[in-house]
Amino acid sequence: MGTKLGDIIRAETITLNDLSGREIAVDAFNTLYQFLSSIRQPDGTPLMDRRGQVTSHLSGLFYRNVNLLESGIRPVYIFDGEAPKLKDDEVKRRREIRAAAYETWEKAKAEGRIEDARKAGQASSRLTSDMIEESKKLITALGIPVIQAPSEGEALAAQMAREGFVWASASQDNDSLLYNCPRMIRNLSISGRRKVARSKAYKTVHPEVIDLDLNLKLLGITRAQLVDIAILIGTDYNEKVPHVGPKTALKLVKQYDSLEKIESEKGMELRFPYVEIREIFLNPPTLEMEKLEFHDPEPDKIRRILCKEHDFGEDRIQSTLNRLSKALEELHGSTKQSALSDFF
Repeated sequence: MGTKLGDIIRAETITLNDLSGREIAVDAFNTLYQFLSSIRQPDGTPLMDRRGQVTSHLSGLFYRNVNLLESGIRPVYIFDGEAPKLKDDEVKRRREIRAAAYETWEKAKAEGRIEDARKAGQASSRLTSDMIEESKKLITALGIPVIQAPSEGEALAAQMAREGFVWASASQDNDSLLYNCPRMIRNLSISGRRKVARSKAYKTVHPEVIDLDLNLKLLGITRAQLVDIAILIGTDYNEKVPHVGPKTALKLVKQYDSLEKIESEKGMELRFPYVEIREIFLNPPTLEMEKLEFHDPEPDKIRRILCKEHDFGEDRIQSTLNRLSKALEELHGSTKQSALSDFF
């Protein structure tokens, strides 16, 4: 779900050229769910190989990352670890929504209601442990680092950005800001457009960067107060306070300073463990990081994963790999040229 802070957070539109040469931490689960939802047939059926295994996520990962690497952007994929216990209810809620959507999808397909089937199919996306493991293998074969977070991936991405291992974190959720990420990138996509959820329509999008410290200064609040605002409007760990949106939450926090005082002085009853939720954002588990290791793509492994194991067309995959090789040669110069040419 993430936290809906859009009404009070200022973002700056940028271009992909602005990100060239930079390392960007990518929320892996967020990205995989996007692919599983959007890369589908008209009736909502995901891409599958001959054995019926879903391949939408692999298609998205391969072509998206080739495009990013061609543009000189160096992604680093962060995978979620064990979620805090307080997230159990949200995880259960999402699972139930997907299960209900799956039933609706199958019924709509059987009745020939294609539009309804497509919408339900998108909402029924499930990410399995097998999908996660094969995604890691493909990302690694592309030469891109894969990092396993001890808990929430966005928390580790924020840590890496603060410590200078990456320039920013890429996600569609504002939770990165709550975890103290100095810069967050939204809409990290080459196409310039994104499919509208549960619709055939597309909307034009541009990459945006959100500077956390600048926004805190403009709002006149601390990060702890931003977390309190998020808690008031709802997080993955609690429901929102009725009739309180981002602007009202900002006003309350600036007037009363903290959730404790909102309860004691305003008399607003907050029926969730906000002290514990605040602690999740302010002091998440950390990981002792070492230097990130990028390496040249491994075409043989990529072809085996996509073509041999999942029936992707060899000509199209090879053509894309050739394009990537040429781009990397141009980006990195003659020192890379001989090594890259050896792959083909």
